Amino acid sequence: MRLNRLQIGLWIAAIAALIIFAATQWVAKSEGQVAESFRPSFALADGAGTTRTSDEFQGKFLLVFFGFTNCPDVCPTTLSEVAQVMDDLGPDAGKVQPVFISVDPERDRRLGLDAFTKAFHPSILGLAGDEPATRAAANSFKIFYEREDDPNALDGYAMSHSPALYLIGPDGEWLRQFTYGTPAAEILIDLKERL
Repeated sequence: MRLNRLQIGLWIAAIAALIIFAATQWVAKSEGQVAESFRPSFALADGAGTTRTSDEFQGKFLLVFFGFTNCPDVCPTTLSEVAQVMDDLGPDAGKVQPVFISVDPERDRRLGLDAFTKAFHPSILGLAGDEPATRAAANSFKIFYEREDDPNALDGYAMSHSPALYLIGPDGEWLRQFTYGTPAAEILIDLKERL
């Protein structure tokens, strides 16, 4: 049986699609894994003005997210997933500390950072330092953020920032990141395998 050009083209397209799918699945499985080991850190004020450092959480897993209280979608979605993870951990929840680091600290303190984080889950610790301390924390986690003019946003600006959720081990070492949109169930599975 001889294949015509259309059939050959369809077979080539199908094989190419299969290769692309396999490559995408491989990347998706490896995404979030960091080849190099490093110890991100922060020293930022909580809602009471007390400086909190990454070192004080030795022995716990940290789920760290950078964002801002006026964020329309990414931040609330991620914090909702974190809240679900904390609820689903049950008795193991004490082994995990979720941390929300503001990339817009001055405005977030004014808007009420503690009220914002506690609205999602009482265990989420909101931190907002000054600009140098915030920049140092962001650089330590190797994340990006910057202010962007937006006439439709509160005060005429919004914040662009890396949207991932970062997992730090009890020894302070970077373990992985969860891309934006990772469901709570997937985060929970990863954590339970480590606890």
